[in-house]
Amino acid sequence: MKLKIITSIALFAAIASWGQQAFAANPQDLEQLKSVKSCPRCDLTGADLTQFNLTGANLREAKLGGANLSQVNLQNADLTGANLEGAILTGVNLSSASLTGVNLKAANLENADLSFAGFLSANLEAANLKGAKTLLTNFRGSNFRLTTMADGTVTSDKPYWWSLQEGAAKPEKPEKKKKK
Repeated sequence: MKLKIITSIALFAAIASWGQQAFAANPQDLEQLKSVKSCPRCDLTGADLTQFNLTGANLREAKLGGANLSQVNLQNADLTGANLEGAILTGVNLSSASLTGVNLKAANLENADLSFAGFLSANLEAANLKGAKTLLTNFRGSNFRLTTMADGTVTSDKPYWWSLQEGAAKPEKPEKKKKK
């Protein structure tokens, strides 16, 4: 019985320490981003970057899951292929930023400026875009499943090819088979 208790405690301690490491930004990566505004493929998971000026930053394929980027200036930044799942981006300036293939699943982009940004093939599943500015934003090929849109409406199960752009291709309805 004592062996089971000790094993359970050891297992719990290992899981708890793993969880803390999984949400800790790499200190060297964070320092590099602060000093040169370039940190492609960096691990900034869970980092607090609130109100940083990262205009034109290179964050290609960076790990920013769960990071706090509230009020950050990312104008003209390159976030191609970055993972921002669960990130807080309230009031962020992403105007003219490149977000091709970015993962923003369950991210909060409330009141963000997304004007002229490119979200080509981005994952915006369950993201919150309420109050966001979307002037000439390109969402072509993005996933909007259960996404809260800028006007507060929540999408249903939109497939990846769905686009906010007017004139986007709509799927053809399958023909009904005639009964004989």
